[in-house]
Order: sequence, then C-alpha cells, then structure tokens
Amino acid sequence: MIFSSLNQIQKALLALAVYQTGQGGPVGALKAAFCLSAPAQSEFVSLAEMEDALLRNLFQGYQRWVRPIQHANDTIKVRFGLKISQLVDVDEKNQLMTTNVWLCQEWIDFKLRWNPDKYGGITSIRVPSENLWLPDIVLYENADGRFEGSLMTKAIVRYNGAITWTPPASYKSACTMDVTFFPFDRQNCTMKFGSWTYDGTMVDLILIDKQVDRKDFFDNGEWEILSATGAKGNRKDGLYSYPFITYSFILKRLPLFYTLFLIIPCLGLSFLTVLVFYLPSDEGEKLSLSTSVLVSLTVFLLVIEEIIPSSSKVIPLIGEYLLFIMIFVTLSIIVTVFVINVHHRSSATYHPMSPWVRTLFLQKLPSLLCMRGHTDRYHYPELGPESPEPKPRSGTYGQASSEGKDDEDWATMLDKAIFSVRYISRHIRKEHFIREVVQDWKFVAQVLDRIFLWAFLTVSVLGTILIFTPALQKFMQVLPQSSSEELPSNLPQ
Repeated sequence: MIFSSLNQIQKALLALAVYQTGQGGPVGALKAAFCLSAPAQSEFVSLAEMEDALLRNLFQGYQRWVRPIQHANDTIKVRFGLKISQLVDVDEKNQLMTTNVWLCQEWIDFKLRWNPDKYGGITSIRVPSENLWLPDIVLYENADGRFEGSLMTKAIVRYNGAITWTPPASYKSACTMDVTFFPFDRQNCTMKFGSWTYDGTMVDLILIDKQVDRKDFFDNGEWEILSATGAKGNRKDGLYSYPFITYSFILKRLPLFYTLFLIIPCLGLSFLTVLVFYLPSDEGEKLSLSTSVLVSLTVFLLVIEEIIPSSSKVIPLIGEYLLFIMIFVTLSIIVTVFVINVHHRSSATYHPMSPWVRTLFLQKLPSLLCMRGHTDRYHYPELGPESPEPKPRSGTYGQASSEGKDDEDWATMLDKAIFSVRYISRHIRKEHFIREVVQDWKFVAQVLDRIFLWAFLTVSVLGTILIFTPALQKFMQVLPQSSSEELPSNLPQ
C-alpha cells in the first residue's frame, strides 16, 4: 500500500513538472528533473524485497555441483568441529555406538559475496543447503548404511562468502568393544569424518577445536564420557592424500545396575555353595541345594551371553567368575556325594574303619577344626572266657539217691540258662558295637564336611578377590590429563 501511494505521488509530481515546463520555462524544467531523480534513493522499499533481490543476484547462474574456486590449484579449507548432544546407546552385542551430534562446517564460497551497502546493510542470509556446494563430509564407520546421516538444514551465508553449516545428525558408528573388565570396563569408540570424493588438494580439513563441544550434552544413565577429543590424520592412496578427522570418545560404564542385579546374586550363589557343607548329611537337601545353585548359575551365564559380543578373543571377568563358581559348585556336588557315602558306612556295608582313619578323623582333626572331641568307642572290655560246658556226671555213683539226680537236673538247667544269658549279652554288645561304628562313620562325615566348608570358603573368598581386583583397579584409575590432548594409538589410519 505504501509503495502504491508513493507511485501515485510520483506520477502527480511528474504531471506537475510537465505542466511547469510548459508554463515556467527553465525553472520548471529544473523542478521536473529534480522530481524524476528523487525516487532513485529508495529503489528497495522493504528488507524482504532487498533480500529477495540479493538471492536472485547471487544464485543467478550458480551451479552447486561446481567447486567454488578461482584458480585450478586452489584448495577449499573446511573448518570442521563436532558437538555432541546425546549418547543414545552403546550396543555391546552388535558393537555399535549411537549418538546425536551437530556437525559444524565452515568454508569460503567466493561466488556468494556482495556489498552490504547495496542491499540495505544485509550482512548474512539463510540459504537451504540443497542449493549450495557442500564438501560431502561423511562418517566412514557408519553402520546403518546412511553415510550422510544429517538433516539438510539451512546454512548461514555471510557477505564475505563465509558459509557456516551446522546440521544435526544421528549416527550409528562401529565400535570395537573390549569387554574384558565387564561391567567395570572402559571403551574407546571413534568417529572418523572425511570427504567422500575430494582429496587433500581439493578439500582440506581443519580442526576447529580438539575438544568435542559438550555444553548441551544430555547425560546417559549407563555410560559416562571421560574425554572426547579430535585429531587430524591423512590416508595415503597412491599419489593422493585424503585428510580426515577422528574423534575419540573414552567411555566409562556406570556399573551400579550390573552390580546389584548380576554380581551380588552371583556372590550370594557362591556362598550358598559353601553352606551346603553346613547342612547335616542326614538331610537330603544337600544335593538339591547344590543342583539348584548350578542351574541358577547357568541362567546367569545365558544372561551375560545375551549382553556381551560373541568373541573368542577375550572372556569378560564376570564370565570367568561364573565359570569359576560353576566348577566350584560341580566339585561341591562330587564332594557331597562322597561325604554322604561316608555318612552311611558301617560294618554291615563291609566298610571297616582303618586305624589311620580312626586316628586322623576321630582324634587329631576335630581339635584342629574346633569340633567337640570324639571318644574312641572301640576299646570295649572283652567278654569273659566262657565257662566250660557242664560235663555229665560219671556213673561211678550209680546208686545215688533220688535227691542227687534232682540236683543234677537243676545244675543242667542252670548251665543252659547261663549260656542263654551270655548269648543274649554277646548279641546286645555286638549290636551296640555296630551302632557305635555307624556313629563313628557319621562323625568322620561331619569332619569331612567341616574340612570342605573351610576349604571352599577360603577358595571362594580368594577367588572372588583375585578375579575382581584388576577390574576394580582399572575402574578406579583416573584418566591422565594428557589423554585429552593426544590421539590414542589404536585409532585407524
């Protein structure tokens, strides 16, 4: 509306000038000339029209597939930086790291320069990146097939030809996992960026900052980024050199979840194995408890197999610990079977006790194991010599009276009664002796249980300490300051 009003005013002044030219001579002509030259100062009325004209002039004949250089030997310097916003996931099984980042890219395009004074003081414009020449920088280790991985957002173009393009991107990059100290492990994952088609003579990369920008980083609940540094490298391919920039992310796992739900239950199962030897051998739950522990460990082993990568190069410490406990439990089952066998031995099962067994397990070891002493029940008083069988009286006294015959009958009956009593006594003493032998074998089984209790407890504690100490030392190790400034030696070249 303003523009149409100005046009009407201009036409009115022009008509007045023509009239005055005919009426007023030279003065009218000068006034008409002034009126015709006045609108030249306001060629662009609005900022939008100015920017529209600027875009038309800049991109008239602009070819976005042509590298913007003035001379054949010119090299475009691309300043490259990385800003991470989120560490989405670290997949140990598939050895992938998923990140959300911003790619900061800056270069000079001499074809996109203008004088701000001619365009109402406009010093920068926003242009869709699809209309610009781009340095086609991609992530080399991308694992999902989308090597560009970024959103084609607008770029900022300044009057001197400087272009700043910061597209967001979501990457799934390959990362070689070292799960030796799982779940107290640290991982070194790298992201390697470079131009896909241009060599170093056409496009050169310059690192903006050695440190990855983490100002807007959203913390991950499982991983902590200890350091994130970048370094420039060159890959030789015949006569050509291809520059690239590699960012190294040192990640430390937060082990609280796995400690609560994996390691502590495994420790509990290992000590349950020790308690098997504290159960009385009369109970049938000794073998049941050991077998249940073995099955539980198998389940934990399957859970770990689902987490860690299937690799034969390294075995994680938690896997070694589970294998150690499984061997531990298997040995406890074998020992328990042997102890139960000893517990049920007796003279009736043709297992007489050897003197060395009696001396070692009934006399010496109980005192060393803080057990109550065992009385040696084998030294019983021997049965007295049997009285000679009553001999029949001789017939020398054939004319004995009837009273003598009665005495003889009573003596015979008395001898038979004494023989019966002695037989019963021997039988009772023998049964008592057998019962005592059974009790002695049971006591030997108790001694064996106590021996294996202390032995397995010692092995369990020492094994746990020896297996997890290196992992804890590695986990508590403070990352040196120099690591944030130097590129790790295992980065790809």
